[in-house]
Amino acid sequence: MERFFVFNFPELIAIGSVIALLIVQLLYYVISYSRPYKKMKIRAADKNSETETTQPVSVIVYTKNESYNLKKYLPSLLSQDYPSYEVIVINDGSTDESDDVLKLFEHDYKHLYHTFIPQESKYLSRRKLSLTLGIKAAKNDILLFTEADCHPVSKDWIRAMTQNYTNDVSLVLGFCAYTGGKGFLHKLISYDNLINGLEYISSALKNNPFGGNGKNLSYRRRLFFEHKGFSKSLSLHAGDDDLFVNETANGLNTQVEYSKKSITKMAPVERFAIWKSMKISRAATQHHYKGRQLFFYRMEKAASLLFLLAVVISIVLGLARNLVVSGIALVCYMLLFTTKAVVLKRSATMLQQKISIALLPLLEIIQPLFDLYIYIYRVFRGKKDYTFTISNK
Repeated sequence: MERFFVFNFPELIAIGSVIALLIVQLLYYVISYSRPYKKMKIRAADKNSETETTQPVSVIVYTKNESYNLKKYLPSLLSQDYPSYEVIVINDGSTDESDDVLKLFEHDYKHLYHTFIPQESKYLSRRKLSLTLGIKAAKNDILLFTEADCHPVSKDWIRAMTQNYTNDVSLVLGFCAYTGGKGFLHKLISYDNLINGLEYISSALKNNPFGGNGKNLSYRRRLFFEHKGFSKSLSLHAGDDDLFVNETANGLNTQVEYSKKSITKMAPVERFAIWKSMKISRAATQHHYKGRQLFFYRMEKAASLLFLLAVVISIVLGLARNLVVSGIALVCYMLLFTTKAVVLKRSATMLQQKISIALLPLLEIIQPLFDLYIYIYRVFRGKKDYTFTISNK
């Protein structure tokens, strides 16, 4: 019996690695990933935490060949319970019925305006051109951004997203939940969306904002012009949301809003290739982030994979000689799994993001590995991130 409690050197290394990586992972989840939930609980208990604002707002919507989504989701933007706002839709060279749909809506909603970017227009980034024209056309200082494939869950979306504005606040980060369908791909996208959202929300709550999502984002019009718009990232196709936030946000001028009424929801992604393209676009801009917050969360993903590897090695070693080693590894794994499940389930419920806890062991392996694949993929096609490839055609 005594031999079960005598570990050889490889077993000590394996168990020591499991315990050390367990502690690292617990710290990430108990402190960082659970911060948004804890902050929201405190805010909910504080009846005086919310402020009322009726400052006029300009909602700017980007669309490209999404006539179906405009028909389905635009009414939720046009029927917001807010006293003074306009909706500006920028139609980026659509070849479908988008323009006709917008004209019909304009007939019934006098606070809706739209403009069209011709398909043959040449610019460093068509998306940034579209948004720049929308911002220049906006009548109000407070801008609120979303996209045609998104809709707010509440008629109080504008009110919720703008209640944080004070004289010192110039930027408000929101959250867009993914409304996935059936199948593993949608569950993976939902998990990825939740993790990414928790990362930038938690960092912003810690006064270290590093990114945001243009499907639910707000900033002042004057902030855009003070920083000369997208001039610092014109060489990139993407970056109109996360990279602009990374360049302009700081602990003093940024707030984050993720209350129930502030959430928007994104329509399901139809094909894997579309999501892959979205991930590649985001990876291209992340390469240009300043600060160390993104590296901080990448270390968590590395620690997660190393922990799983250490658990597997410990179980194999234990089965070969000492079952206590296997038992310790399994207990550590179950402790971490339970912690992750609780934190992510609470956070998902708060952010109205559905996730599959049953598939969590598989998702937490595939998601960082897919991120690694995207990183390697970009090494061989990185030049396509830049707009000069368009002008040279």
